[in-house]
Amino acid sequence: MISAQNVSLSFGDQPLFKDVNIKFTAGNCYGVIGANGAGKSTFLKILSGDLEPDSGEISVGKGERIAVLQQNQFAFDEYSVMHTVIMGHRHLYDTMIEKDAIYTKEEFTEEDGIRAAELEGEFAELNGWEAESEAARLLAGLGIPDGLHEKQMADLDGGQKVRVLLAQALFGDPDILLLDEPTNNLDLESVSWLEEFLFNFRNTVIVVSHDRHFLNRVCTHIADIDFGKIQLYVGNYDFWYHSSQLIQRQLRDEKKRREDKIAELKAFIQRFASNAARSKQATSRQKLIDQLSIDDIRPSSRRSPYINFEMSRDPGKKMLEIRGLSKAVEGEPGISGLDLTVQPGEKIAFVGPFHTMKSALYEVLAGEDTPDAGEYEWGTTITPAYFPKDSGRYFDREISIVEWLRQYTEVEEESYVRGFLGRMLFSGEESLKKVTVLSGGEKVRCMLAKLMLTGPNALIMDEPTNHLDLESITALNDALIAFKGTVLFTSHDHEFVNTVASRIIEFTPTGIIDRTMPFDEYLASDDVKAQRDQAYHGHHVVEI
Repeated sequence: MISAQNVSLSFGDQPLFKDVNIKFTAGNCYGVIGANGAGKSTFLKILSGDLEPDSGEISVGKGERIAVLQQNQFAFDEYSVMHTVIMGHRHLYDTMIEKDAIYTKEEFTEEDGIRAAELEGEFAELNGWEAESEAARLLAGLGIPDGLHEKQMADLDGGQKVRVLLAQALFGDPDILLLDEPTNNLDLESVSWLEEFLFNFRNTVIVVSHDRHFLNRVCTHIADIDFGKIQLYVGNYDFWYHSSQLIQRQLRDEKKRREDKIAELKAFIQRFASNAARSKQATSRQKLIDQLSIDDIRPSSRRSPYINFEMSRDPGKKMLEIRGLSKAVEGEPGISGLDLTVQPGEKIAFVGPFHTMKSALYEVLAGEDTPDAGEYEWGTTITPAYFPKDSGRYFDREISIVEWLRQYTEVEEESYVRGFLGRMLFSGEESLKKVTVLSGGEKVRCMLAKLMLTGPNALIMDEPTNHLDLESITALNDALIAFKGTVLFTSHDHEFVNTVASRIIEFTPTGIIDRTMPFDEYLASDDVKAQRDQAYHGHHVVEI
């Protein structure tokens, strides 16, 4: 059990939390949600003790151990992978190191023997003899092969380090588990393994994630951060989302009814207040208005962008034809002899472990690179628009957001551009910010505004949900479902892929698997499983 009592925190004059009171109990998994900047990660730091609140306190059950998913990938570079995982239970690790150090001494004294015996007992009590086997199971579940377990952390790539740090947090059956974006850099199989692990975890889990599918699978409660408070709801993310939308509608309806009633009463007073015969009645109605003054019903502080891709022209019968296309990718498997026909209105999710291959294909189809061999041909009526995985090169000039977006339209009226920016939550002074100082999420919203401005009938989108908050992901998700044109896209958001894609194309070591079906159906298909097993035979990486 862990709880917060009257916790407040401000950064300068800006209050982040005010008198927060909340309790997290064993056996439950709590998903912490809130708008960007609401303080989700900060709250986890307060719970872990890494950050002191201005007032209030955090209480933890007596003798209970907190484990945290570390965010610094380089903090353990001098240690082995195995030792890094065991460090998740620091007392056990320190006991093991001290015990082993005594046995390596050249001169072993009587005091050393006594201390070694004490440490042996403590080590056994902490289940130390099972430590390496438990660590190995966790690493295997997260896709770290045995051959890396004794390697130095410095020898691993960024994605592998993230998985080791997640294994570290899970190690040793902690009483309280704090996870900040644990699915980042995980493939589908590792996410599924983590979901199963957390589903069976008997202690307290508090997790921050933008992965709606993950939150739905693991959470028993949702902790919603809004207006500096944290409100607790029973249920997973979907249950919270639909119930909160219902509450908002009810509040709006109630507010409108009360406003209509007040308007009616005010009109009555205006008409009859000067009429002596009715003045008494009018006075009584004025008192009724005073009683009916509208409460300060505060809507959610969350703001969702309005995303809507309208086609400037209808696509013809021919969308895209790819014939024998090849493209080398430096240091990675490349595209080789790809043949593909895309029909109008198809929404194709490209999946598989070869991310650079997918990005290379998008660059070629967007006209930003050339194939080494083969060709592709868009239909004459097709106007594709491209959303790259890394949009940094679009934001390297010291200009305002308004000036930036005006580059992509021939309409001279600034109000036209500001209309698109307003949809993407850049209004007033916000639209005058320099693009060089924008956050990752702000840059994504700018790129989406650029796409909407061009009126495409085909979209090429490489990881468009990266950097977005849940509200923006949901808005983009709904926009692509409603879009009448063609979409070629990649995303690690399971819910996003499953609800948008009508066709799945997976790059494998031996070619592609191509199926016209939703993502969940694709994953469950015995035919697909057999083809994947054959394609990946002898290859370790089988992520989607």
